[in-house]
Amino acid sequence: MNFRMFRLALAPAALAFWANLGAGAVLAQAPSPAPSPEISASPAPAATPTPAASPTPAASPAPAASASPAPAASPTPAASASPAPTASPSPSAPPAAAQNPPPAANVQTADAFGQEIKLEPKKVVIAKGSANWDAAFDTLVESLKSLTTMLDKQGIKPAGNPLIVYTSTDDTGFTFLAEIPVDQEPKTLPKAMSMGQSPEGRALKFVHRGSYDNMDNTYEAITNHLDEKKLEAKDTFIEEYLTDPLKTAEDKLVINVYVPLK
Repeated sequence: MNFRMFRLALAPAALAFWANLGAGAVLAQAPSPAPSPEISASPAPAATPTPAASPTPAASPAPAASASPAPAASPTPAASASPAPTASPSPSAPPAAAQNPPPAANVQTADAFGQEIKLEPKKVVIAKGSANWDAAFDTLVESLKSLTTMLDKQGIKPAGNPLIVYTSTDDTGFTFLAEIPVDQEPKTLPKAMSMGQSPEGRALKFVHRGSYDNMDNTYEAITNHLDEKKLEAKDTFIEEYLTDPLKTAEDKLVINVYVPLK
C-alpha cells in the first residue's frame, strides 16, 4: 500500500514535469529553425551583412533554454527510482509463504474420550490378584513386577504394554488380572500365573493422565459419558499402562482406560 500511495503521489508531479519539459522543448525548437539566417545566407553577395548575422548567436539563449531542462533532468532519476520500492514488497512474499508450514506444525491431537474401538485379543501371561482400595496401586505394581521378573529370568521380552483387567469391585476393594502380552510362552510358570488371552470386542477408549489416586475423577467422567450416551457397559474395565508403572513417577502416569460394551 505504501508503494502504491507513493506512485499515486508521484504521478501529478511527473505529469507537470513532462508538461514543462515539453513546453521548454517547443521554445527551444522555435529559435533554431530561424528562417531569416537561412534566407540571409542564401544571397552570397551580402556576405558583409552576414557578420551582422552575429545576432543569430543570440541563439545562445536557445542553449540557455536547453540548459534549463538539463537540471530538470535530475527529477527523471527520481522517477526511475520509483520502481526501487517495488523491490521491497517482493522479498516480503517468501516470509508469507514460510508462514504456511507452522500452522501445520501447530496441529495437536487431543486425548481420546469415549472413542469407540475394537480390542484385538493378544496372548498374555496372567497373574491373578486382589486388593483393597487403600493399597490399590502398590498391589497392582507388585503384580506387574512379579510378571516382569519371571519373563526376564526366561529371556522373554514383552510384546505390548502391561494391562490390568478389573474383574469385580465393591466398597472395600477389587479383584483383577495383571497381564503382559508376549509372543512366546514361558517354559515354566509359578502357580499364581497362567497363560491366557486379553479381552476383545467393542469398547470405548478414554485416557487418564496423572496419579492413580486421581483415577476416581476419570471414572466419574466415564460414568457420566455412558449415562449421557445411554450406553451399557460390561461388568469389567481395562487399564493399559502406556508409561511403565515400575519406573514412572505416579503423577506422570499415562493410562488408556477401555470400557467394553454390551
